[in-house]
Amino acid sequence: MKLHTCSNCHSLIYFENNICLHCGYSLGFDAGSLSMVTLVPEGQNLFSNVQNQPDKFRYCKNAEYSACNWLIQVTRQPDSEYCAACDLNRVIPDLTIEENLKRWRNIEVAKHRLIYSLFRLHLPVSGKVDDDGPGIAFDFLAARSAKDKVITGHDNGVITLNIEEADEAARVRHKQDLGERYRTLLGHFRHEIGHYYWEVLVKNTDAMTRYRQLFGDEETDYAHSLETYYKNGAAPNWSRDYISPYASAHPWEDWAETWAHYLHLMDTLETAFSFGIRIQPDMIQDTRQIQASIQQDPYDMTDFEQIMKWWLPLTFAVNSLNRSMGHSDFYPFVISEVVVNKLQFIHQLCLKNAGLSNYYPIW
Repeated sequence: MKLHTCSNCHSLIYFENNICLHCGYSLGFDAGSLSMVTLVPEGQNLFSNVQNQPDKFRYCKNAEYSACNWLIQVTRQPDSEYCAACDLNRVIPDLTIEENLKRWRNIEVAKHRLIYSLFRLHLPVSGKVDDDGPGIAFDFLAARSAKDKVITGHDNGVITLNIEEADEAARVRHKQDLGERYRTLLGHFRHEIGHYYWEVLVKNTDAMTRYRQLFGDEETDYAHSLETYYKNGAAPNWSRDYISPYASAHPWEDWAETWAHYLHLMDTLETAFSFGIRIQPDMIQDTRQIQASIQQDPYDMTDFEQIMKWWLPLTFAVNSLNRSMGHSDFYPFVISEVVVNKLQFIHQLCLKNAGLSNYYPIW
């Protein structure tokens, strides 16, 4: 995530802020420029950009619920009620139930960060017009009873999320039950959207052969593979070939887990770049393996090898900070060379989709 500041007082602000806590000006995120905008009120839900008065905005309708701070450009979308992120919602929970409203707000925070990353990668993001057509739709559902379970998952661009995942206690319980040390709302979104972009970037393309070389044959019986995984678990040496135990269940899940990890990596490095983070321990004789001066936004880079050279020292440093505070590792992963090749493949696919002139395929 980029580092954002208020255009009026130049104070640091968070991506989710709708008001500057220093000067009191209203704030919103403009998806067109991928930037936070400081606003001057001009009427009921009508604002202008403090830096460029002709730019007119209004807040997304979901701002009424304190669930969104994204803006709609009045001149470009005069009839739109919802922003580019909220317009993808197909089903939201019953907001008359207070607990649902709290959970939905948490869900939207994670989902908006996901959509930001997709825009930064120049990936196609469009709403689903009908069930059988292309596009993305989000269904946020609550179980009606203990027997009526909602399964988080993906189906032809429709991403279903059990809103219980927005409850911290429930998510920690699931994390322990399933052995998933890095189970977060944002991680769920990144994983499930990965299934969608497999269909967009890999399926029926010239990348399929290379995909199968790296991830395996996706035509392997999916239901049987998952049944076997949940019965027996991952192989003891899973970390040699996979980013997580669950990635070993089936080639589709390997892709989705690796895709989610790629988005984790890119967004975290962008944040580190925005803060000018430089890692260079001065009490170790040979620090070459844990040095990093993150000098470029990873979203603008084609050299994935350099991205990894920055990533590993950064995660080592942050793990050390977490341990200093008595917490477990921020990044409990070891990336093998096999997994690096998978991540690089995803990076190359995103570059190809973006149409970068200096892109050269590796397959």
